[in-house]
Amino acid sequence: MSQQHTIDEQSPSGDTESRKVWLDRKNLAAFKRDGFLVIRGLCSEAVCQEMLEVVNDSLSPALAPVEYEADVHYPGAPPSRTSPGGDTPRRLLNAFARDDIFRRWATGTRVAEIVRNLLQTDQVQASQNHHNCVMTKFPGYGSETGWHQDMRYWSFDRPELITAWLALGPENSENGALCVIPGSHRNSYDRGQFDAALFFRTDLKNNRALTETTRTIELKAGDVLFFHCRLLHSAGRNQTERVKLSVVFTYHAQTNRPISGTRSAEHPDIDLSAT
Repeated sequence: MSQQHTIDEQSPSGDTESRKVWLDRKNLAAFKRDGFLVIRGLCSEAVCQEMLEVVNDSLSPALAPVEYEADVHYPGAPPSRTSPGGDTPRRLLNAFARDDIFRRWATGTRVAEIVRNLLQTDQVQASQNHHNCVMTKFPGYGSETGWHQDMRYWSFDRPELITAWLALGPENSENGALCVIPGSHRNSYDRGQFDAALFFRTDLKNNRALTETTRTIELKAGDVLFFHCRLLHSAGRNQTERVKLSVVFTYHAQTNRPISGTRSAEHPDIDLSAT
């Protein structure tokens, strides 16, 4: 990944909110062009460790609400809950309500300020309906996720949302790190370029030309990937012996309202305007 997508942010241990992170014109231009930005070390080691303790307590046993790998039927997932590996969690849902450490992270000054910069508005909200979770990728039964845009099942006035993906440990090609197609958020696509489940079809020549520009987003604990909801991204399976864990929240401008009656409007959004 080239340096224009990365900011090195060395924060004191335990400091998650005391310093704002300002994005310069080069960073904002790179995000507008490519649809993603990585900020290194945005979350301190102490906060990551506190999150890990909560997550581990929530996985043994898995505390509801939980989405299981068998629920999504992606490649590599168990065919049913009763099959071998059928009790493998895919993500712990509703992270915002699980523990105060997640609420403090999701609404903290540093994350809020970055999202305001990227969305170019002071009036920002976090969604409780999309992401708002701890993503878990287990060895063995952790599935592969095909190329997709997060907007495929979201219903908002405008397709302008940003996701903040915090790594709680190393993420790389071996354990199923996210892969992105730079600039894909700016393209218009025909419905036929996606399959019935709205995954980007890799059997089409023009689609393959895009997927050949893939970049793997390698992260360390505390690094955060911010990406646009229209950015095409995918993730492979975890080929290591260690569970990969990430905390993920999604944000939108206050003026970009979820459409009434849809899943996107099921739970109230969290206002970050005063953060």
